Amino acid sequence: MVSRVLYLKWLFPFILLLGLVGCGDELPPYQPQYSQTPINQITKTYIIGVHPLHNPSKLYEVFNPLADYLTQHISNAQFRIQASKDYPSYDQKIAKESLDFLLPNPYQTLNAIKKRYKVINQMGSNDLFKGIILVRKDQNITDINQLKGKSIAYPAPTALAATMMPQYYLVTHGLDIQNDTKTLYVGSQESSILNVYTGQTIASATWPVPWLELEKQQPEIANQLEIFAETDTLPNNSFMYHTVTVPAELALRVQHLLANLDQTPEGEALLERMNLQKIYQANNETYAPVADFIEKFRKTLGDNSLLDKTSRD
Repeated sequence: MVSRVLYLKWLFPFILLLGLVGCGDELPPYQPQYSQTPINQITKTYIIGVHPLHNPSKLYEVFNPLADYLTQHISNAQFRIQASKDYPSYDQKIAKESLDFLLPNPYQTLNAIKKRYKVINQMGSNDLFKGIILVRKDQNITDINQLKGKSIAYPAPTALAATMMPQYYLVTHGLDIQNDTKTLYVGSQESSILNVYTGQTIASATWPVPWLELEKQQPEIANQLEIFAETDTLPNNSFMYHTVTVPAELALRVQHLLANLDQTPEGEALLERMNLQKIYQANNETYAPVADFIEKFRKTLGDNSLLDKTSRD
């Protein structure tokens, strides 16, 4: 009897609730919710991958303002810079096509063209795209033969201006770098310069942009170094877009904005940050001379990644 009473007490509220629902207003029918923003106006984030021109913190300092500029001038799009810890990791991103936009060196540009990337700009004039070989002033290096039996630092095997062009220069000027020198790939432009500054190597290879930056920011270090040799020039770094993830009309808008940075004070300030005077419109054909150089390089040196004779922890 008691259990029956408890059962009825438990059941009564539900009977009452059903009665109220039945007697009162009916629940409103389901209404789908629609966004007021057309799908083609939803902001999308595009990732710009910059090759290791600088260490990551310096790279963000230089290129974040450029991403902000593009975001401000292109509606419904947001741009973000992505750094890579070293050249191999950046090369892997190109191979996997994981970036929307690229700012690669010319050698990486050729590899990206083989994927689904297309060139839209050249980042600066050709006169800055060359290799330079630095030595300490107090070593009095005046002849290439003084480098024999010594270590030379380079950023990475795929650094075109800062590695491949200096290596080609040394070989074509009489130095057998495979047998007469020790090759050290140290990961970045700054590390390459610091290796010769600290005396860990007899020379280091880089290119004008980080060297000019060092002269401005740390003249006490730059004053102890000098340029031993310079290479010929090639087309400068490119700016590319992925033909699947980036609409062609958006790519054209980016191309136009970059090529006209020199027309406004705001744009000129951005160029100065990047140590550039102008960015040019370009296409895949712009980099044909680079392909010619790579062919000559491989005939002369083969695979330069095999030159590293030392392990670096």
